[in-house]
Amino acid sequence: MNWRKIYKEKLVSAKEAAFKIKPKSRVVIGHAAGEPKKVIDAMVEEKEKFSLIEIVHMIGMGEGKYAEEGMEYYFKHNSLFAGPSTRKALENGRADFTPCFFSEIPKLFREEYLKVDVAIIQVSEPDEHGYCSFGVSNDYTKPAAECATIVIAEVNKNMPRTLGDCFIHVSEIDYIVEVDYPVIELPEANIGDVEKAIGENCSKLIEDESTLQLGIGAIPDAVLLYLKDKKDLAIHSEMISDGVVKLVESGVITGNKKTFHKKKIVATFLMGTRKLYDFANNNPMLEMYPVDYVNDPNIISQNKKMVSINSCIEIDLMGQVAAESIGTKQFSGTGGQVDFIRGSNMSQEGKSIIAIPSTASNGKLSRIVPFLKQGTTVTTLRNEIHYVVTEYGIAELKGKTLKERARALINIAHPKFRGELIEEWEKRFKHKFDYFIYYKIHK
Repeated sequence: MNWRKIYKEKLVSAKEAAFKIKPKSRVVIGHAAGEPKKVIDAMVEEKEKFSLIEIVHMIGMGEGKYAEEGMEYYFKHNSLFAGPSTRKALENGRADFTPCFFSEIPKLFREEYLKVDVAIIQVSEPDEHGYCSFGVSNDYTKPAAECATIVIAEVNKNMPRTLGDCFIHVSEIDYIVEVDYPVIELPEANIGDVEKAIGENCSKLIEDESTLQLGIGAIPDAVLLYLKDKKDLAIHSEMISDGVVKLVESGVITGNKKTFHKKKIVATFLMGTRKLYDFANNNPMLEMYPVDYVNDPNIISQNKKMVSINSCIEIDLMGQVAAESIGTKQFSGTGGQVDFIRGSNMSQEGKSIIAIPSTASNGKLSRIVPFLKQGTTVTTLRNEIHYVVTEYGIAELKGKTLKERARALINIAHPKFRGELIEEWEKRFKHKFDYFIYYKIHK
């Protein structure tokens, strides 16, 4: 097979590629920092030529112009995880939201719950054998391309060539658009005193030789700051950012004692600066797999001492975690939180952590609340919660009664909100028979 000849025959402009999309098609766009740009821009610029196109993706890191007011006559966005560029469209009813676990999105495509007509992806330049890498976003992007009737690929010379189950051959692409723009970067988060305190508290729960899953933002980055004295840590995470690179370079993350994919960093997408992408390029230490593998709780659990660290919007006194909506307002999505909490809980000596600042809205609201707001989605069930961490300490909820877990959460709430939380605790529990008191009296 002369792949170079095939490659040249499939070259088209962004506008030509866009015009291959038929009316009423479902179009799946590459995820997060791997979001393609030129073909999407061409679609928006030539919007009058499109009709009832459904655009499906998780986090959109681009401008999201197809979701702006007035675009609903041409495009409708179906969000799998709300982001800054799409929240307003969801709130105003111009977009829809499909609830799902991150790990199950490929199944939605393969079993045609969401049949993929077109996949628009961004990949690296082909290697000497004609294989392009999915680079920074393997996740659902590779499965979408495998299921699509038409695959449109933006081949970007700036996309790192990541390794693992992360490749597509040029013969499997229908239309190729050569591009040269920087891969989307996520600047390092600003870490304040609150985040540092949370990071330090989380680090107390992380033992040497643990395998970590970390999310996005200041808190996961702060956790990494306090792991410099740990030994032989490892990574199995849906995503990684720049902080992981620093701990690899300092010798803290080695994977030497990892019980699954030994010595390998396993991830499904990357979000960070160019330093992270350069680290990932052709790096045998990093292996990228589709999300239905990386986020499968049965796969996650094969890592001994698996520790997952996630966050949320608020948590009630029973331990119900709301991580995706504020009342009925969709703010984000389920993502991989439940996947990794379940995997960590199944792991030998595993731990799952919900790490949050004690307050929101510049200290005006408590994140630990008596009741979740009406209409709020419960992302993680109270039965699955292990540890909750704030800047005020650590609450261990696993195996605790409702009364005990409420006490533990009150103890790590912001002091100015503890009074009202205690009042609610007393309403629920104070006048009920207390077996601990009975036991002490009759001992």
